[in-house]
Order: sequence, then C-alpha cells, then structure tokens
Amino acid sequence: MKTLLLLAGASLIMLAAPVRAQTMDHSMPGMTMPAKPAAKAKPKPKARPAAKRPASARAVAPAPGANPDMPSMPMPQPAPVEDPHAGHVMPGMPAASPDMPVHSASGTALSAGDAPSPAASEANYADTVWGSENMAASRRQLRREHGGSTFSQVMFNLAEYQVRDGRDGFRWDGEGWFGGDINRLVVKSEGSGSFGEGVEDAEVQALYSRAIGPYFNLQAGVRHDIMPNPSRTYATIGLEGLATYWFEVEGALFLSDKGDLLARVEGYYDQRITQRLVLQPRAELNFAAQDVPETGTGAGLSDVELGLRLRYEVTREFAPYIGASWDRRIGDTARYARLAGENAGATSVVIGVRAWF
Repeated sequence: MKTLLLLAGASLIMLAAPVRAQTMDHSMPGMTMPAKPAAKAKPKPKARPAAKRPASARAVAPAPGANPDMPSMPMPQPAPVEDPHAGHVMPGMPAASPDMPVHSASGTALSAGDAPSPAASEANYADTVWGSENMAASRRQLRREHGGSTFSQVMFNLAEYQVRDGRDGFRWDGEGWFGGDINRLVVKSEGSGSFGEGVEDAEVQALYSRAIGPYFNLQAGVRHDIMPNPSRTYATIGLEGLATYWFEVEGALFLSDKGDLLARVEGYYDQRITQRLVLQPRAELNFAAQDVPETGTGAGLSDVELGLRLRYEVTREFAPYIGASWDRRIGDTARYARLAGENAGATSVVIGVRAWF
C-alpha cells in the first residue's frame, strides 16, 4: 500500500514540473526584459464614394424570376487592352528615322474594298545594292542559262517502207533546226518514191522561224522541189505549232518563180495508250490555185494523204512503228496521173521508225 502511495505522489510531482516551468521567470540575474509594446489600433477603412453611373448605361430589365426589389446593376465594360511593348525600343533595334522606308500593308493583309491595287515593287531592286552595271552582266548570264541558250534537233517523223499492191515504195518526212526559243533556222524535207523507179517527188525547205507565242512559230523562207521535173522554187510563208488538245498542226503558202500559188495543211496527234505505246493519226492536204500541167497539178484540192501509225518507244528518241496509209489524187491532178500511166490512189501497209537526236 505504501508503495502505491509513493508512486502516485511521484507522478503528481512530475506532472506539476512542466506547468511550473511555463510560469517561471527565465531572465538572467540583473537583466531587465523590455516591456511588450502596446498593440496599435487598426485604422478604420475609408468609405468608398458611390460609383457614378455613366450616362450611357441603360437600365437592365430584371431577369425572369429575379427579385424586383433588388436594384439592377449595369454590366461592367472591359478596359481597353494596351500593347505592353508600345513605345519600347528593343535591344539591337535601330531607332526610327525619317529616312527609313515605311512598309505598308500588302497582299492578303489589305483590307477588303474597291480601292485600286497597289503599285508593283521595283523590278530590279538588286541594282540599289550592287549597281546597275554589275547586275546587267548577271542578268545576261541568267538569260543564257535559263531560256537563252542555243539548241538543235533533227527529227524524222516518217521514215518508212510502204508495202503496196504490186509495187512497193518508201517515204520520208523530217526536219532539223538550230537556234533558241525565239529565233531558229529550220530545214525541212519530204518525199516519196517506188523501188525500181527511184524518187518520184522530193522537196527541201530552208526557213527562218520566229516564235509568236508560247505554242506557235511563224516561218518564212524558200522551198525547192528537186522532183518532179521540171523543178520549181517557191517563196514560202507558214505557221506551225501546238493547237488546242495537243494537235501538232502546220500550214504554209508557196509562190513559185513561175507565179504558181500552192498551199498545204497537215497535222497529227499523239494518242498515248501506255507510256511507250503511241497511236498517231495523221493527215495532209495539198491545194493549188491554178492548173500546173508541167508538174501534173490540178486546181483546187490536188491530193490527200491519211495515215494511222502505232509506234513503240524503245526510248523517246527511237520508236519503230507499223500502220497504214491511204493516198489519193483528186480532180485534175488524178486526171494528169492517169494520162501519165500512174495510179490515182494507193493504200499501203507501212513499217518504219520515228527517231530524233
């Protein structure tokens, strides 16, 4: 029992020690602690003056279900947003001066309206940096490298063997040219004949060709008929080019040294069946303004040639073909042929090659 009493008394002493430590004076001997300052009274907040209602504010009707006794307040208007960088000069940016160019709005940045279009920018702006003389030499070099160069080509559109009924023959039609995109020298040749009898008709043309548009050339020069006899020389003027729907067309007038006036129209179309297989229909018509008995030519439509050829392009530059050709002399030209013991028309199976280099 005594033991229990001793334990209870010790517990009471241990619990009372912390409470006493909180109320003890912890100051050192001879040291006076400063007194705590008196708490300052907080100032009373000033009453804000009543906000003035702008004259433009409109009374807003209370929403359905709202308390009609509550005063309606106008909706607050957002404050205008100012550019935080307005008037600031960024580091490294030169200060504005009256001599600096002003870049105005252009292109799609222009506002909609019916105002006239802005003036075009200066075409040769580089002259202001490098000088006109230095840039003139650079532009000449640029034109030579991009469109101003000199080229050449020789192409045989027809070079074929013709299998006819009873008498086989041959035919050629080609041209070569030298020059640029605008001005060229063109040499053309075409003719036909029969094996065993030689060349029946052959001609050569030397022409100056001038581009008059993106797709057409105006040509002028001379034509000389080597065969038939007697030969003729003609002044020539013509037009050739690429017509609508990719038709290659050509037309020419010929005035001979004897006063004979002839004309020719021809054209063909390359219909691609595959990337290598091409079907080419072709037509040629010749006309005469008068009868020329010496060359066996009658007035009007003198002869017609229609052909259909299917070629296979081994390469773009070399393409063998097979096809058919129908030739017919018309009117007085047919009559002159019969008087000379020749046929007025013929149908041929043709085998040939189309090549260019």
